[in-house]
Amino acid sequence: MLVRQVADVTQNDVEMEGAEKVRIRWLIAEEDGAPNFAMREFCVAPGGHTPYHAHDWEHEVYVIAGTGMVVGENGENPLEPGTVVFIPGGEMHNFRNTGDEALRFLCLVPHQPV
Repeated sequence: MLVRQVADVTQNDVEMEGAEKVRIRWLIAEEDGAPNFAMREFCVAPGGHTPYHAHDWEHEVYVIAGTGMVVGENGENPLEPGTVVFIPGGEMHNFRNTGDEALRFLCLVPHQPV
């Protein structure tokens, strides 16, 4: 069993092209002994956004703080604490902070693309 505090996990800048003011923490990863999925926390500063991109794997998102928009192929949807999002593999998407505080969300992804 692994138990730790979020604050004890290193937070790094997201360096993917198109990312602005985005940081990530790998809360649970393969090197922690999790064989199937990773849990990540993203922190998007006011005015920031993730790249508009797609990949082969799905992910699930749970918003824990702040406000913003998730942009997809069918338009935009608002984000606030308690919002959940499922993004299927292959769908273009990004997350934008539209508020005045950090947009924080958990994102779960498989280790290997399916």
